[in-house]
Amino acid sequence: MRTQPTPGWDVGVLLDGVEGTAPIEAVEAAAETLADRLGARELTFLIADFSGRAVVRLTSRAAGVGGARRQAGAQAETVPMAGTVYERVLRTQAVDVQALDGDAARLTAPVTDRGDAIGVLELVLPGTPSPAVVADVAAAAHALAYVVIAARRYTDVFEWGQRTTPFSLAAEIQRRLLPASYTCEAGQFTLAGWLEPAASVGGDTFDYTLNEDVLHLSITDAVGHEVDAALLATLLVGALRNARRRGMDLDAQARYANEALADNAAAGEFVTGQLVRVDLAAGTAAVVNAGHPLPLLVRGGRVQEIALDVEPPFGVAPGRSFRVQRLPLQPGDRVVFLTDGVQERNAAVLDVATALRDTTDLHPREVVQALGAAVLRATGGDLRDDATLVCLDWYGGPPRRRDGAHGADAGIASPARSVPHERA
Repeated sequence: MRTQPTPGWDVGVLLDGVEGTAPIEAVEAAAETLADRLGARELTFLIADFSGRAVVRLTSRAAGVGGARRQAGAQAETVPMAGTVYERVLRTQAVDVQALDGDAARLTAPVTDRGDAIGVLELVLPGTPSPAVVADVAAAAHALAYVVIAARRYTDVFEWGQRTTPFSLAAEIQRRLLPASYTCEAGQFTLAGWLEPAASVGGDTFDYTLNEDVLHLSITDAVGHEVDAALLATLLVGALRNARRRGMDLDAQARYANEALADNAAAGEFVTGQLVRVDLAAGTAAVVNAGHPLPLLVRGGRVQEIALDVEPPFGVAPGRSFRVQRLPLQPGDRVVFLTDGVQERNAAVLDVATALRDTTDLHPREVVQALGAAVLRATGGDLRDDATLVCLDWYGGPPRRRDGAHGADAGIASPARSVPHERA
């Protein structure tokens, strides 16, 4: 077996090598290929679960791990992340190297694509790895991300493995409304969203899409709970996506979604929300605020509510046009969009501004997860309403490529700020 990896990674060759295998076997076949190329004695892939608080060792049933969940020819072993190397690696997005007895080393690398923390790759290599070997392991983990992304399009196995608790029907519907990736790193910004569902699903959603010169994002909250709220949210999100994909501007998107609810929802049903359009070339942003809680701006050591005019929720006033307002955005800003489940009902005891102060140095992916965890602590784990957050870090400057191997642009620090809370 080789003790040094073969330099260079051809993702196309890697994908071709697993094309004829079953989706769950594709990841294992890719792992075997990577192990051979890296000269690894052991190699394991663990996928991040939907809670953000565990990783799952997802393998074929033949592996025979005791205590694992089993279904559809696969097994899933859940590993809590708190205080582990897995948590540290996903937080830092850097390869961790630990010396082992017998002249060997255990390497744990983030499996990530555009900042989306898919999971971790864990392997044992003979000897002490050089910086070049560590870099090759990081590249191998990045290559594995493409295999996972391709394979999970064709099977429920990955989705099942990531669900450490069963979903209700309403939660299943709600899940389908969320973007495929909760995190997106680009040259000018990093974006991350998170949803902590209530015990009785409350109809929250968030969404985004990145085009060549425009970032669209939305956060919405449908009235009601369970399947009725999930179906209402489906109508609203479907209308927004259809309008966006038809090339409508922000006002037209809002009007289209409003009429979709007015025409198809029952009387008294409505959805609050904010629609945002960021012009990446101009570095400017616009927002429509339909009855939704105000977003928070973290800038220059202060946490402020962004003072927006509040218009009626979608579905309340048929035929209405919506005002497109300026969203203040400067390089170094952090903007946090949220639903009322973060601030009201039994989550009202949470000081969101303080929570933002305590997370100023974290990646947006960590910010939304930390705030979600803070909501759970504040409510004793008994959420009365969905709590949803979207964190946008804006670096600004001209459109540019990101450093695909290391996250957002090299040399651009994450916005650092804190604290008093006030109205802008």
